Amino acid sequence: MIAQLLGSLVAILALAGLARWLGLGGGGIDSEAAAIAEAEASFTGFRATRATLSSDGASALVAGADGSFVVLKRHGAHLAGRRVGAAQLAETPEGWRVDPGDARFGSVLVRR
Repeated sequence: MIAQLLGSLVAILALAGLARWLGLGGGGIDSEAAAIAEAEASFTGFRATRATLSSDGASALVAGADGSFVVLKRHGAHLAGRRVGAAQLAETPEGWRVDPGDARFGSVLVRR
């Protein structure tokens, strides 16, 4: 039983190492330009003016020229986004809390 457990652990670590070596899993949102490009590509007609990146790279809040926002977050190896209004943003001591009103997407914290 111990041998099976150790064998499984070694296999899991080997697969994790292989995934890292292949560059799978993606990183975070690495720049304002990347967040802006993703928001504009994902939402037709959205013109971004600036982006705020989460300190952990897991999310971003992109402001639009029309006063709307796009919130982006990591979703596996990809990014997911929702277009939201200013009423859906709340400033907290940790950063900006965004509740897009979509239970499947969930609320997002853009950390300072």
